[in-house]
Amino acid sequence: MPEISIEDLPGVGPKAAEKLREAGYTDLMSIAAASAGELIDACGVGDATAEKIIEAARSMLDMGFQTASEVLEKRKSIGKIKTGSENLDGLLGGGVETQAITEAHGAFGSGKTQLAFQLAVNVQLPKEKGGVNGKCLFIDTEGTFRPDRIVQIAEAMELDPKKVLKNIFVGRAFNSDHQVLLAEKAKDVIKDQGIKLFIID
Repeated sequence: MPEISIEDLPGVGPKAAEKLREAGYTDLMSIAAASAGELIDACGVGDATAEKIIEAARSMLDMGFQTASEVLEKRKSIGKIKTGSENLDGLLGGGVETQAITEAHGAFGSGKTQLAFQLAVNVQLPKEKGGVNGKCLFIDTEGTFRPDRIVQIAEAMELDPKKVLKNIFVGRAFNSDHQVLLAEKAKDVIKDQGIKLFIID
C-alpha cells in the first residue's frame, strides 16, 4: 500500500500542503490530532474545509476501536530495554518499553541522567542481552550529556566505545523553543537512522 501524503487529503492543494508543512503538520497524524482552528490559522482554509481535512485524515488512519486481541497482537512487537538494575527492571515489568513514554522523576542528583546514559548504551544490545539492536536519539536540555561517561559504561560492558558513541545522536537544546525545534526534527533522524530510543534529559 503506497504511503499517503497530506496532498491526498481533500481540500489540500500544493499551496495548502506547503503551508501545513511549514506550520509543522507534516503527516496525517498531526493533522488528525489538530483542531479546525489550528488548521485555519496554519493554511488559511475555511472552517468547513478544515473540518473536512481533519475528518479525512482521521478516517485514513483508522483511529477507532480495536478488539483486545488486536491490541494483544500489536503488543507483541514491543521491546524491553534493560536498565542495568534488576530491581528497577522488575518494577518496570522487564525494562523500559519501546513504543511508550517512560518518565523518570526525582531530585537533582538522584541518577536520572545516569539512567538515560545506561539506556542509551543498552538499547544497542541484542535482544538476548536486554536491548533491541537500535540506536538512540538524545536531547540534552541542561548541558549534562557526557560522552566520556558513555565510554565508561560501554567499556564496563565490554563494548566498543567508538561504535556505541556513533549510535547515539545528540542535540543540545539551548531554550524551550530550540527544544521544540529539535523534537520536530527528530522524526527525520528516527526514520533515517533506525532510532529505537528517544531520550529527553
